[in-house]
Amino acid sequence: MDQSQKLVLKQQQQLRMTPQLYQAIKIMALPLLELKDTIQEELEKNPALEVVEESSPLSLDDTGKRTSEEQEYFENTSDPGYIKVQGGSSREDAHRKFIEGVLTRPESLHEHLLWQLRVQPINDVEFRIGEYLIRDLDENGFHIENPDNLIRNLDARGVPLEKPEEVVSPDKLAAMNRIKELIQGFDPIGTCTKDYRESILVQIKLHPSPVSRAAEVVDKYLELLEREKVKEIARSMRTSVKEVEKVKEFLRELDPLPGRNFSSEQPRYVIPDVMVKVHEGEFVIVINDEEIPVLGINSFYANIQDHKEQYKQKDLKRFVKNGVHEAHWFISSIRRRNQTLLKVCKAIVEFQREFFRKGSKYLVPLCLKDIAAEIGVHEATVSRVTNGKYVQTEWGIFELKYFFSNSVPGSGRFSKEGVKQILREIIEEEGSKRKLTDQKIGEILEGKGVRIARRTIAKYRKELDIMSSHHR
Repeated sequence: MDQSQKLVLKQQQQLRMTPQLYQAIKIMALPLLELKDTIQEELEKNPALEVVEESSPLSLDDTGKRTSEEQEYFENTSDPGYIKVQGGSSREDAHRKFIEGVLTRPESLHEHLLWQLRVQPINDVEFRIGEYLIRDLDENGFHIENPDNLIRNLDARGVPLEKPEEVVSPDKLAAMNRIKELIQGFDPIGTCTKDYRESILVQIKLHPSPVSRAAEVVDKYLELLEREKVKEIARSMRTSVKEVEKVKEFLRELDPLPGRNFSSEQPRYVIPDVMVKVHEGEFVIVINDEEIPVLGINSFYANIQDHKEQYKQKDLKRFVKNGVHEAHWFISSIRRRNQTLLKVCKAIVEFQREFFRKGSKYLVPLCLKDIAAEIGVHEATVSRVTNGKYVQTEWGIFELKYFFSNSVPGSGRFSKEGVKQILREIIEEEGSKRKLTDQKIGEILEGKGVRIARRTIAKYRKELDIMSSHHR
């Protein structure tokens, strides 16, 4: 066999991404706060780029009064303008600022429990054991590690050991149990427990007026109670159905996840990138440019080419040319980002008109492909533009990703989010009436033209952070 080398002519396509193209793609995906930081970094890096004017609120009235000169000016800067889905003028005062969804840092469950531990009349060793137990709790207030194993990592002074002990002294176990019981009585009652069953038992124990035999029901028949097997429980306990119903109503007052009302998440700052309003029957879409300065080319760099003596210097010529080119590209990238964002929002509004008029339960199925086809871009571009960006509507502030949802099988025109909102409304309308089971909710949904399985209802209910009928 001839093993000699041969020359082969091969033709292939390759996509080489320039730094400018990479920057444009990156800017396309930036949310408002990150875009603002990127602009500041570019201003510090490139002296050819400057702020023409600081950002200022733009009213809906002003947008319709731009002269041709102003229109041309904005075309050459980073300001994107606005869009009305339908024509018409607006006379109302639209200096209303975009709502900044700033969430202040909430007190975490750990901080709340540690604060209560600090004011207890306990010694330093007991405090360190209590701190160790609290730090080991998850967001619901339950142990992450078994306390019996956890205590092996502390010495007699409550100081962490390099190597866990093989045998724990009875005195240390007794101290740990005393402190654990103390923490269980802190607000919220029922934390520092193994699971929701133990938490409920602790809450029953510490309740000022518990219902008779409630602890027995939780300890032995909780699974049956969750399945609404009241008669079976009454028969096993040799009591009346009425007594079991009393226990059931009492247990609904308790919280099986006592730590869930506290959040240890890092603060998140949400500033809407776009606002959509309905005015006189028309949708008005305005981009939030209050946070973004209007950029332009530094006049010195723009005019330096007229100074021929200086411009003959090759290094200076190259530096100026690169700086001006990069500034133009940066401004153009921001303008394309904002224009694409407006186009995407306009298309979303067109597809989701009923949502913007009536609310979340009227959200219809929508996918990235639909918007991409509507505005003539790739699906990846739509994904970048909608990721991490928010829109202010009459119904609150939503991430643009929220408007994309597949249809639920058996629900026809309803999207997953739409069905979840209908489910939420059904449960909220329960009031003081008998709590609806997932099976009953399914029957009500079917009456509204939505046919989905009970397990799907349970899944959506959990996603909405709504407990089962037994715990509501």
